[in-house]
Amino acid sequence: MKEKVLVSVPKSIFDQYMSNSRDLLEREGFEIIQHQSDSLMSVEGIKAIGSDIVGAVIGCEEWSREVFEACPRLQVLARLGIGVDHIDLEAAKAHSVKVVNAKGMNSATVAEMTILLALSASRNFVRLDRSTRDGKWVHNFGTSLYDKVYGLVGFGNIAQHVAKMMQGFQLKKIIAFDLYPNYEAAQRLGVEFVDLHTLLQQSDIVSLHIPSTAQTHHLINAETLKEMKKSAILINVARGAIVDEKALHRALENKEIRAAGVDVYEQEPPEKSNPLFSLENIDFSPHQAADTLETLDSISLYAASVVVDVVKHQKIPENWVNP
Repeated sequence: MKEKVLVSVPKSIFDQYMSNSRDLLEREGFEIIQHQSDSLMSVEGIKAIGSDIVGAVIGCEEWSREVFEACPRLQVLARLGIGVDHIDLEAAKAHSVKVVNAKGMNSATVAEMTILLALSASRNFVRLDRSTRDGKWVHNFGTSLYDKVYGLVGFGNIAQHVAKMMQGFQLKKIIAFDLYPNYEAAQRLGVEFVDLHTLLQQSDIVSLHIPSTAQTHHLINAETLKEMKKSAILINVARGAIVDEKALHRALENKEIRAAGVDVYEQEPPEKSNPLFSLENIDFSPHQAADTLETLDSISLYAASVVVDVVKHQKIPENWVNP
């Protein structure tokens, strides 16, 4: 009997873009249990098939202690991305489940989306597109990135890629805040470390590149938003919980900051009634900063190989986050 592997990512994504990972798992003798919807797989959905699976290639669905208890044969979770805040890592460890992410594999693509959102918000691009489609010829003046101060909250792989890519925009300077500063990378990239308050006060654009933890929950809130320039732009490609969405809505509505670009949300997917959607000075994407065809292929193939290595060969995987 073949060992079973769950692929919990949306069906359309797996069917269209993950053929190489499918081929690898099938070639190695696994039976794939595929999620049959384009929505996030539910806890009950995972529990219903949990007793049979030895590995899983997963997206952003919840993996709680309750779920791990329903998956007694599970050996490895291979995450298609970096964030693991939706996974109870201690429960996984208690059940001898190795959790592996794709750290470093999507840094360049997330950095590209960061800059895309920064440019779009700076130049009012979405509003210009809509007005042009509506047959209007409206001049909606934006601002340039030239000679601006760019602030990076967090200075890991993604932020370092942003700093490298931003060099061509001839910024005034790039500053960063990080609890564990990498001075060698900062010197190489011409980045100056400052405290968070200084960064918020000086930056024309602030982008977030930190994990979601108890310490970073609502780091960007009513008080920290007031520290930012009224002309500043906030970009969040990290995690939704880092930003208090109610406070961000007030700040944008009251013009306490100029604009924002958001790829992640406190609730995902967000409700259609989310008040942020009523505002004109914010641009959105659906948690897709890492998603390019090239990245999805490489990350999904890596995730499949992790399952093969752990289950068939008992190898210690790279990027094991709960040893």
